[in-house]
Amino acid sequence: MIWSAQFLLVVLCALALKYYYSTASVNELRWILAPTTALVELLSGKSFAFESFAGYMSSDHSFVIAAPCAGVNFLITAFSMLALRSLWRDRFQGVRWWSIPVAAGIAYVATVITNAVRIFIALDLRGAYPDWLTANQLHRLEGIVVYFGSLLLLFVLTEASRERKPMRLLLFPLLVYYAMTLGIPLANGSWQRAGFWEHSAFVFALPLIVCAVCASLWLIVANKYSRRPVLKSASRC
Repeated sequence: MIWSAQFLLVVLCALALKYYYSTASVNELRWILAPTTALVELLSGKSFAFESFAGYMSSDHSFVIAAPCAGVNFLITAFSMLALRSLWRDRFQGVRWWSIPVAAGIAYVATVITNAVRIFIALDLRGAYPDWLTANQLHRLEGIVVYFGSLLLLFVLTEASRERKPMRLLLFPLLVYYAMTLGIPLANGSWQRAGFWEHSAFVFALPLIVCAVCASLWLIVANKYSRRPVLKSASRC
């Protein structure tokens, strides 16, 4: 009963935050936009000023950090991943209630850092995209790679080396990411919107590529260390 109540609380928190974000103005999102913008200013050296109901505008008025840049969807995904993983891993031992707000706090910090890095990269990529990609496609590609890559990194760091097999370690965040980015839009009818299937193709394919690269690097490093010769202890004089 306690486990079911905790699971229900996590789901309700994620849905409530999703609903809040769908109707929130930029003024109501300053709790996450303000620290994100401060970190972007630190990384880029640019200054931003808040304009009510518009967002944080750069000093040259060429870039605005608006409500869609808040990264709340990543926050929901990161929180769901951390909380659900904890519930599943300790389902027989029991999960303490305080682990849920702890997961929310970790997800919030990770979101601010990840989103600031994504915006910083977007600032540098303005006007620099190959002929075979449009500006929107490059922006989408960069966002998916940064968000999903950060999600994987967050999962690996919080797992504390519990799971040594790379594919098992990558599977859980991949499934959570797909559920949030593809499952929910399909369920609420977003598939009827123009451009949805192109966006879905990026969302489906890029995380698989990131997983393949990460797993390959993991295996290369593991093989390198497993083949390292064992040094014999030196004899005493």
